[in-house]
Amino acid sequence: MRHVPAEKVRDQIVRIFTAWGMEPAAVQTAAEVMVETDLSGVDSHGVSMLMDYESSRARGKLNVKAKPRVLRDGPVTALLDADAGLGHPAAKLGMEMAITKAAKMSLGVVTVRNSHHFGAAGYYAALAAKQGLIGMVTSCTRSINTVPTRAREALLGTNPIAFAAPAARNRAFLLDMATSSVAANKVRVYELQGKPLPEGWVLDDAGKPVTDATAGTDILFKRTPYKGGGLAPVGGGTTGHKGYGLSMMAHILGGTLSGASFSPIRNRTQRAQDPDNLGHFFMAIDPTAFRDEGEFEADLDAAIDVLHQMAPANPAEPVLVAGDPEAAKREQRLRDGIPIPDPLAEKIHEICKTHDVPFLLK
Repeated sequence: MRHVPAEKVRDQIVRIFTAWGMEPAAVQTAAEVMVETDLSGVDSHGVSMLMDYESSRARGKLNVKAKPRVLRDGPVTALLDADAGLGHPAAKLGMEMAITKAAKMSLGVVTVRNSHHFGAAGYYAALAAKQGLIGMVTSCTRSINTVPTRAREALLGTNPIAFAAPAARNRAFLLDMATSSVAANKVRVYELQGKPLPEGWVLDDAGKPVTDATAGTDILFKRTPYKGGGLAPVGGGTTGHKGYGLSMMAHILGGTLSGASFSPIRNRTQRAQDPDNLGHFFMAIDPTAFRDEGEFEADLDAAIDVLHQMAPANPAEPVLVAGDPEAAKREQRLRDGIPIPDPLAEKIHEICKTHDVPFLLK
């Protein structure tokens, strides 16, 4: 394991994307989202995604010259086409448009289609909270890795949901969650780090927990002939139907509403070089449409204070609210650097050699 300063990780990403021929503005946006994701501790959605992006580029799935465009635009709503590029630029544009509309009309809803992976959903929800707005984000996904309740095989993706709300004295409430037990790439991160999987993340074809990270990676990324199994939906066991339902809600808003694909259907006819055609959903709400200026933030501060003041079951583990762990991790990693496991560094080094780019993560 090595710890690399955030600016050096950003520079590495920028150099690789620039070598691909991506537009400079898109390069900066994607690098920004990926580094902020790593700083917040979401290792599954930051620089570790470079191998996946490189694979999509090499197969012709990813349009490195993409220019997102507006297909429909109304006072409160809009629909964007990501032009088959990386999802980060179109996603940021989508939330920024929703924020602008909410500032004028109290509500903004924007969907994106024809996109690829966009990183951590929480990054975009947080953009709204920084402007004093409530933000909500969902997305459908390319990978099929999550087992619906009562099924033996995976059919759904991790289908994330993010929600952010601004406070006054406290940090914004920021929930960012997969509707599966965990993000699929986190299983691969655990394998890279040589760590066992927590019980309940991955199930085998008989519905039994898998704790070996290599076995879990084999199931999720089809490195052996697929025989069933995958990620459990949030809740698992007797309450997995809740995660299953939330997963479909995330897909309906991000995928069905935008006109993007549903992976099990798309994969019946999709060629290896076809874009993923993912869809994303962005909503921004102005609290002053419902409350006088400052009242919403004051009440949220009071609620967060009550939660923080609760007596913890374990004195070493204080009661937190969504967003606290990520904020603490960001502070630590800005100081100590972003952890890069040696196997991940080696894979990124190979990408650098492919594109004649200096390897900076030393």
